[in-house]
Amino acid sequence: MPTRIIDLAVAIEDGLPSDPEKMIPHIDYTDHATGAAQMTEYFPGLQPEQLPAGLGWAVESIQLTTHSGTHLDAPYHYHPTMDKGAPALTIDQIPLEWCFQDGVLLDFSHKADGEAISAQDVATELERIDYTLKPLDIVLVRTGADAFWGRPEYLIKGAGMTRESTLYLLERGIKVVGIDAWSWDRPLPFLARQFQAEGDPSIIWEAHFAGIEQGYCHMEKMANLHHIPRPHTFKVACFPIKIKNASAAWARPVAIVAE
Repeated sequence: MPTRIIDLAVAIEDGLPSDPEKMIPHIDYTDHATGAAQMTEYFPGLQPEQLPAGLGWAVESIQLTTHSGTHLDAPYHYHPTMDKGAPALTIDQIPLEWCFQDGVLLDFSHKADGEAISAQDVATELERIDYTLKPLDIVLVRTGADAFWGRPEYLIKGAGMTRESTLYLLERGIKVVGIDAWSWDRPLPFLARQFQAEGDPSIIWEAHFAGIEQGYCHMEKMANLHHIPRPHTFKVACFPIKIKNASAAWARPVAIVAE
């Protein structure tokens, strides 16, 4: 059966202001001419003009965090423990079978920036698309925030999940989820304003901290969820780069759709 692969990742780009300043990636590009000069260091006696067109390799050096670009967060990102006391898994310990499963797309792009996605919202959307979750489904949440990727306002765009809506998914055997916004939670500035007004610490990072009760992974900064043609009957692959003892790693998630 013919299939189509839909790219669900953003590109890591130099200097994009879609992260807090300390997290913005920086890329140094070594072009082919500079690469030719570098190659002479490895091959004594070599002259650059002896190489094809006088050019050598191209190489990049990148400064970034494990949470730059589209990435998969491990339970260790949220807390040292998960599943009510077990050691939290780091990204290199995530079972790979979690990362290749049937996908489910929940569309909350109609919600306002900073609005909460409740457990009832999730249940209503599942009823609308006529789907019953099964263990290990990969649930993708569309907010529409990815339309602002590359701009500073991306940081405050999109609705976000809550503790109760996250646990609603986890209690049904879900292990990997994803969102097209900067955070699985509501945008941090909205949470900060609510905390200042109410003084209630339980709202801080509440969807992330749900992983203390039940371990799970989530992808953030996804893209192109609106290109997935159906809300289910597609596969998701989202294998993370293997970084020892890390809280997250970069991923290139894709939706695999049967035509």
